[in-house]
Amino acid sequence: MGKKHKKQRSSRALALAKEEIKGKKRVVAVYFILRFLVIATMILQAFNGDWNSVFLCGLTLVLFLIPAFIDRRLHIELPNTLQIIILLFIFAAEILGEIHEYYLQFPHWDAMLHTINGFLMAAIGFSMIDILNESEKFSIKLSPLFVALVSFCFSMTVGVMWEFFEYGMDLFFLTDMQKDTIITSVTSVVFEPSGRNIPVTIPIESIVVNGEVWNYGGYIDIGLHDTMADLFVNFIGAVVFSAIGLFYIKGRSKGNFARRFIPRKKTKEEIEVEEELLRKMRPEPEDGFSSDVK
Repeated sequence: MGKKHKKQRSSRALALAKEEIKGKKRVVAVYFILRFLVIATMILQAFNGDWNSVFLCGLTLVLFLIPAFIDRRLHIELPNTLQIIILLFIFAAEILGEIHEYYLQFPHWDAMLHTINGFLMAAIGFSMIDILNESEKFSIKLSPLFVALVSFCFSMTVGVMWEFFEYGMDLFFLTDMQKDTIITSVTSVVFEPSGRNIPVTIPIESIVVNGEVWNYGGYIDIGLHDTMADLFVNFIGAVVFSAIGLFYIKGRSKGNFARRFIPRKKTKEEIEVEEELLRKMRPEPEDGFSSDVK
């Protein structure tokens, strides 16, 4: 029975390996293409003496390793579609957005990334609760609606924390991460002559700062509109995935769309088979090698 069991495990491991290699081809291709582009950008920025951009490129290369770390160390399987989106998101935010200034060239680039971020964070929050829900060690089973609600709240919390980070960087390091908006009028109760709680709108026709006339077409709102717009599109992304996750739990066996974005905990058998495959892939030392070396 022992030999038969080993043969069964070997055949199952081979089948899993073939399936995994087939599914990971696109992920590996995207990873190496983006890695090549980042390294090329890093070399170019180094020649230009832009060390801040060089640092961003190095940070991007480190962030690219996160999916592999989660898979190998935490034994959490990230769907191929989710991995590709994560890699493209990092590249779009750091390389295209910051270094190539897509945030300035394309008005809705930042909004697009925050929407995707809301979607992805909701997927991660959903998977965290769903993994606990399916675990035998977790005695409490949460309703699908509650799981979707936690998923939404997790995404919004991450969005708010990121806005705190942007505000802190602007306040202490003068980075201007919260992009400004030109406004042409101001509404406030401060402008009400009698001091009553009645908002009054005043158009902005001209601005003079330190004796210099500003010809920007209005007043700079110092990031308030940007922050609220980011949170709103994050809200949209979170709502969309929370709804998808809700229907996924109710009909878990139906459809594969949601599974493309939801990480899952690997089973004990899958971990054992994976470790066995890794052992087989490692080159074995030649016979007598250790005994010949003195």
